[in-house]
Amino acid sequence: MELFLSALAIGFSGAIMPGPLLTYTIRRSLSDGPRAGFIITAGHAVLELALIALIFLGFDMVLQSGAAQIGISLVGGGLLIFMGIKMILDAARNRVTVAADTDVARSHGMFLSGIVISAANPYFLFWWAVIGLGYITRAYDSLGFIGVPVYYFGHIAADFIWYGLVSVVVGTTRRFIGLKPYRIIIALLGGVLVFFGGTFVYDAAARLIG
Repeated sequence: MELFLSALAIGFSGAIMPGPLLTYTIRRSLSDGPRAGFIITAGHAVLELALIALIFLGFDMVLQSGAAQIGISLVGGGLLIFMGIKMILDAARNRVTVAADTDVARSHGMFLSGIVISAANPYFLFWWAVIGLGYITRAYDSLGFIGVPVYYFGHIAADFIWYGLVSVVVGTTRRFIGLKPYRIIIALLGGVLVFFGGTFVYDAAARLIG
């Protein structure tokens, strides 16, 4: 129980920090309702499970390398910039809609986006390669192999609670937002994604030049 609660607390400390995944969760919750956050987080959780498996296989050394960090920053930053610009253009051209229900295709799209947006964040990947590795090692030393899933479920529980809460709040209040303010919010969120993407690309360029 102590390990689970520790993982939950650590998970919350990272989940509540503003970032691309939170921005995207708010955006999808506006259009698809309260379920969006849980679907997106499920994709995020699958990626974290895959990263834990890769770390056990020694992949953390690859993620810690300068070349990998630069490459992830460039590709991930470019992807976030593209998504942000698309959100801005969709809002400007009135192509954003509020879905009455979340169909299977949209659910799959949000699930995959949870994976892609998380993978596009170099700081998220580096955290798992360095800090996450330390916590996983401590969990293993504490309870043996069973400690790893205990830590994992504690960690993702924080993600589901936080992003789920955000999604429920945003998704249930969207009906009170008019179309014009809704489009403005989508455009602003797109700008936030462009900002994060630009930051990642800038960091990569600074590493290359420096």
